[in-house]
Amino acid sequence: MDKVAWGVLSTAKIAVTKVIPALQRSERCRVVAIASRDGERARAAAERLGIPRVHDSYEALLADPNVEVVYNPLPNHLHVPWTIRAAEAGKHVLCEKPIALTAEQAKELLDVRDRTGVRIQEAFMVRTHPQWLKARELVRSGAIGELRAVQGFFSYFNVDPGNIRNQAGIGGGGLLDIGCYPVTLSRFMTGQEPDRVLALIDRDPEMGIDRLGSAILVFGSVQASFVYSTQLVAFQRMRFFGTGGHLEVEIPFNAPPDRPCRLLLDRKGGIFGDAAETMELPVCDQYAVAGDAFSTALRDGAPQPIPLEDAILNMRVIDALFRSAESGGWEKP
Repeated sequence: MDKVAWGVLSTAKIAVTKVIPALQRSERCRVVAIASRDGERARAAAERLGIPRVHDSYEALLADPNVEVVYNPLPNHLHVPWTIRAAEAGKHVLCEKPIALTAEQAKELLDVRDRTGVRIQEAFMVRTHPQWLKARELVRSGAIGELRAVQGFFSYFNVDPGNIRNQAGIGGGGLLDIGCYPVTLSRFMTGQEPDRVLALIDRDPEMGIDRLGSAILVFGSVQASFVYSTQLVAFQRMRFFGTGGHLEVEIPFNAPPDRPCRLLLDRKGGIFGDAAETMELPVCDQYAVAGDAFSTALRDGAPQPIPLEDAILNMRVIDALFRSAESGGWEKP
């Protein structure tokens, strides 16, 4: 099989610990180059991971004729600038979430995509994971009756001021880092855009980042609510409630690559959940699945799993949540 050649823009932790190893195990991807502004760091990562070519600048990787796709895991404020530069160099781009800091900024990518003809996609790996495809199939088939409510929770604990997630000036904070997941998955599961949103946000008094947030998204007759935090005990869940049952996604966001994921479907209800049916999904690595899906779109001309327009719609919801937290009222995306 003709594999797609990937280059990685930086030695970010998510790249070297999760994405690169997954792409190397995938069916349709091969990692041919890595770049860092620190040449020694790039060489160390390449040697450890078995990557054949090393570049000591991002510009050099974009000029590499052997690279077809660039994976961009740079800090949030660098997503749009370097995605634009990669596209202008003729490279397709899989860009880490959030694809931009605002919807207006994300719209710049539409122009560069249309001008250059490359494909650009936001790296929401959850959207191509088999557990989420199965969850959507169950809900849309009426397995829980009419969907009426969605609940989500995503948290971890990190108070290190040196961590990029805690630096407000470069796009740090909880909503852009993890709150964006229940936003995109609520949209994915309902197949709709929210009519209005409401948010309550608490900011760290020293670092300025949003460390705790609660949100409500109204999709017609469906109400989605979630809580996120960067300073609480680590936990995650998403649940979907209908008129005839409920569905729980046990590990919705950081799906493990070494054991099955589970969906819990309860068609009878009850406070103890005794009647819940457990569905196990085969073991897979969500980063490998996402890489293969994007590579397949490039090689075979298939539709992108997550169109760029979808990423902009997601950013519009995030923008509206930030506005709501400031205004204290409902906002329209």
